[in-house]
Amino acid sequence: MKLVERYIFSRAFKLSAGALLVALAIAWTTQILARINIVTDSGQTAGTFLELATLLLPKVVPVVMPFAIIIGISQTLTTMNQDSELAVIAASGSSRSTILKPMLVLALMACVLAFLVNNLVEPLSRQRVREIVATAHADLLSTVIQEGTFRKIDEGLFVQIAERLPDGRLGGIFVADSRQEGIDLNYYAKYGEVQQRDDQQFLFMIDGEVHRKSPGGDVSVVRYASYAFDLSEFAPKAAAAQYAPKDQTLTYLLWPDPNDGYVKNAPAFFYAELHRRFTEWAYPLVFALIALAAAGDVRSHRQARVHPMVTAICFALLVRWEGYFVADKAENSSAFVPLVYAVPILNGAFAAYFIARNKVFEFPASWTDRVAGLFNAARARLLRLRFGVSGRRLEGGSP
Repeated sequence: MKLVERYIFSRAFKLSAGALLVALAIAWTTQILARINIVTDSGQTAGTFLELATLLLPKVVPVVMPFAIIIGISQTLTTMNQDSELAVIAASGSSRSTILKPMLVLALMACVLAFLVNNLVEPLSRQRVREIVATAHADLLSTVIQEGTFRKIDEGLFVQIAERLPDGRLGGIFVADSRQEGIDLNYYAKYGEVQQRDDQQFLFMIDGEVHRKSPGGDVSVVRYASYAFDLSEFAPKAAAAQYAPKDQTLTYLLWPDPNDGYVKNAPAFFYAELHRRFTEWAYPLVFALIALAAAGDVRSHRQARVHPMVTAICFALLVRWEGYFVADKAENSSAFVPLVYAVPILNGAFAAYFIARNKVFEFPASWTDRVAGLFNAARARLLRLRFGVSGRRLEGGSP
């Protein structure tokens, strides 16, 4: 690339990378908060939490990357227009490809990255998340023992834990065992922990006592330093993680196992994921074309009714909704499969038409005037309401 093209590419790359990091952090945080109960309820370690948090990143990257591209490109071009840099580039005799080339190179790089993440990294991370969830659900702590509640483990056997201590131990343990007819056993302990020994789980209770009530009504109390309560027979067995089509690699989607439940019972759902994989990577390029159509002209935007980035993002949201809509419909009917490809192709061609014709892509003036009129009317109403309330206060003598 030429020097000026490298300059444009550098500016757009930095803005896109910054927007990607911010959007990634927001989306990643929401994903983590939605799954934090896996760690808090099952007593998993901090290492498991960090692993789960890291594995959720590949799922978010393909979703937010197209929006990072459109923000970076549209903001770069708008700023260069306002600073008259694009006008200077055009006046110097440079062709329009000087502006288009670095932006398209950036978009193609994003497409390659999105394809690799979507088809290689994300499926493997999804499978690992499934395994972590299956293991957590098989943990006795996540199924029958929860903080602050009495949980029934078996007929006549109840367990209650007052709190989980920062060091991973359990505080305030109470076990009520009346499984043996005529005998009631109540176990109390200040501390305890669940330990795994081979295939067995034990609840080790420390510094407590046992109250034994015999059939005649006599109660005997025995203090102990430590006591092991076998929980193995009550712990659910770990089930194999079940993989959905979104969890499979591209190779598996192309050559699936004929006995796969989704292939046999819901083939449309299975192959809809395959077609989505073939089109998802193209959205960074489509969004880049939209940004170029909205902000890539060398004319001044000082008289623009709407900021070019707003126009580009609004149209991009519409395109993304179209993509999600037809992909969802394709899961139930193969008739929508051609539309999965048509959405990025037609919208990309629509934006490319404006670029080729050197037309500015913006909302119709009637739309912007109507929105501006509604905004001004709402603003005026709020002002009247504000001054009306202030006037009543003054009449009532309030300060």
